[in-house]
Amino acid sequence: MAPSICSAFKGEIDGENLYILDVSPTGHYSYHPHHQHILESNNSLMIPYCDEIIRDSKRVKRSISIPICLGNFSGNFYNYPNINTNSNRNSTSKLHFRDHIRTYTQRYFAAEAVEEVEEETNDSERVGGEEDGCADGVKLVQHLFACAEAVACRDKSHASILLSELKANALVFGSSFQRVASCFVQGLAERLTLIQPIGPVGLIQPTMNIMDAASEEMEEAFKLVYEICPHIQFGHYMANSAVLEAFEGESLVHVVDLGMSLGLPHGHQWRGLIQSLAARAGTRVRRLRITGVGLCDRLRTIGDELSVYANNLGVNLEFKVVKKNLESLQAEDINLREGEVLVVNSILQLHCVVKESRGALNSVLQMIHGLAPKVLVMVEQDSSHNGPFFLGRFMESLHYYSAIFDSLDVMLPKYDTKRAKMEQFYFAEEIKNIVSCEGPLRMERHERVDQWRRRMSRAGFQAAPIKMVSQAKQWLLKNKVCDGYTVVEEKGCLVLGWKSKPIVAVSCWKC
Repeated sequence: MAPSICSAFKGEIDGENLYILDVSPTGHYSYHPHHQHILESNNSLMIPYCDEIIRDSKRVKRSISIPICLGNFSGNFYNYPNINTNSNRNSTSKLHFRDHIRTYTQRYFAAEAVEEVEEETNDSERVGGEEDGCADGVKLVQHLFACAEAVACRDKSHASILLSELKANALVFGSSFQRVASCFVQGLAERLTLIQPIGPVGLIQPTMNIMDAASEEMEEAFKLVYEICPHIQFGHYMANSAVLEAFEGESLVHVVDLGMSLGLPHGHQWRGLIQSLAARAGTRVRRLRITGVGLCDRLRTIGDELSVYANNLGVNLEFKVVKKNLESLQAEDINLREGEVLVVNSILQLHCVVKESRGALNSVLQMIHGLAPKVLVMVEQDSSHNGPFFLGRFMESLHYYSAIFDSLDVMLPKYDTKRAKMEQFYFAEEIKNIVSCEGPLRMERHERVDQWRRRMSRAGFQAAPIKMVSQAKQWLLKNKVCDGYTVVEEKGCLVLGWKSKPIVAVSCWKC
């Protein structure tokens, strides 16, 4: 049975003290406001605080009120309870750093991280050594969080010590949590080396997405992710369904594809669309235009392959490449023609335009809105990896990618080379971008559906609900997607998840 975990953080934080939560099997908590740097017990969860990102230099008063017990988490890790923190905030009208830290501390340290490790390690250590495996898992997550705090506080000496321990325990071919931890250790190590006394992290010229500068190993891993994981294929299927609905009864149709699915070879999404248009009864498509927007050198090759494929099916295809990133894309680049129906498609791309300020994304969305497409179809990772605080992003992304690695653990054997390639050459690159990069270098700025809904509304778009839950579930069965994946409708969007943890969301928008 998993232990009860309590949070004692309800007051102000002065950036100097270290707090320890007791997560021993007794279920009691202890609070120690002492400045320690070394974990003294495997039963204590170290939560140091620093003022790494506090914008206001003035000190704030700290007061600790009665802790909120989070209860016993013996159920599914991903179905964590809602935590009510109705504390008195009348003492200040300004949202302090402590409000964000308290939220993440309660939600992730207590309700999720420890529970996930214990559940996962218990499953992997069922034959003997069960208690030792659980203790090792809890110790690993303790050190991982402590290292993230040390890196955030620019404590290189302490972070280096913790990184050495983590590298020895976060095994690439270990349990699913050890494997995902190894990727986060890489990210923390890179962030530590990039720490500068003054200025942003990293000085490299940014690209449109992480695949634009991908190595051969990463490109191979990306192909495996497409073939084995249902995330992108699900997005393609649902996006094509929405596109076909928009093209119903039309003979001149045009698709603008932002990023061309990160340059995925062979244009898999549009092969499916071309095949559906060729087999469609009723009005025949006289011309299909596809405009691929992106910096990937492979786009022209993809267009040539699609042209041959369409010609063999009797579909007149015109393919054009606009070699620009989204920030520099102009309406004139699209070359609209009178009488044709336009659809804009974005697969895992628009989050790369999200910056610290909303200006870049707003400009892109307003430009798309000016094209007056019949529908904008968007597929995005449904997670909050773009928060203002590093520690919040770290814990959100750990929770998100732990679910993905858990799904891989169910689908593939422990020592499968394809699994290792996907984990270490693709997902690890996403994780490292989230953890180690800042400023324009950080492109993996995933956001939740609710945040996208607000952004789209500000740009003048209206949600077009997707009513295809039954078709989506049939697609999962038809493609023999492993048990554990779920599809739900959430406020007009379709969300593919692993054991109810959202992974990707498909949404449609109209002008």
